[in-house]
Amino acid sequence: MRNSTFDQDRDTIVGRNAVIEALKAGREIDTIFVAKGERAGSIGQIVSLAKERGIVVKDADSRKLDAMSGGASHQGVAAIPCAASYATVEEILASAEQKGEAPFVIIADEIEDPHNLGALIRTAECAGAHGILIPKRRSASLTPIVSKTSAGAVSYLPVARVSNLALEIDRLKERGIWVYGADMDGENWCATDFSGGVALVVGSEGRGLGKLVRSKCDVIVSLPMRGQVNSLNASVAGGILMYEVMRQRLNLKAKNSK
Repeated sequence: MRNSTFDQDRDTIVGRNAVIEALKAGREIDTIFVAKGERAGSIGQIVSLAKERGIVVKDADSRKLDAMSGGASHQGVAAIPCAASYATVEEILASAEQKGEAPFVIIADEIEDPHNLGALIRTAECAGAHGILIPKRRSASLTPIVSKTSAGAVSYLPVARVSNLALEIDRLKERGIWVYGADMDGENWCATDFSGGVALVVGSEGRGLGKLVRSKCDVIVSLPMRGQVNSLNASVAGGILMYEVMRQRLNLKAKNSK
């Protein structure tokens, strides 16, 4: 009988002892899930160690923990290891400076679907972005699923996980970076000037941009919608706008344009 284990196929560390040892060994953990209302004994030790290292801890019901453990005895706790190390916002901006380029960063505002985040990271890397910012809460993170969906782009594109997106947007604006939000009722995307430092904010499909984050944007840009569905997949919308930024940076024009 397995009381605690790391399941290689599921990329999940399950069981109290396994999670404690992973934390003590300094292994990079993305998120720890603990049974709702359980904080006594070694679970309390796990939560304490996680807080010391700034690891997100989330409550989970027994069905979720059972699914994550793949049949192993989870003992009320499961941990998802990081598929890649997180960067800092400063490291992302330093990367742009080292390349002699104006900063180009993507801000993922509460994109909770790991496949969407992975696809967004993949496109951002291809479009020449210097990094992505994601919030610590209410967001997908650098889990193995995100890594696989990104086709390995998480190994090349820095991702910063921040506590307060609105505050980070203010800090980017203080450094002369213009913030463009992708949302409804904005100016024409292909008529927008994306010169200089760019922070492109992409919201979730269901909610779009959060109210506070939207209010922080310098410009709202929109894509035309002619069908019956009134929104695009977040990674698709983000991809269109990212490539427009890249097109302008490379000064690419249609063959017959003067």
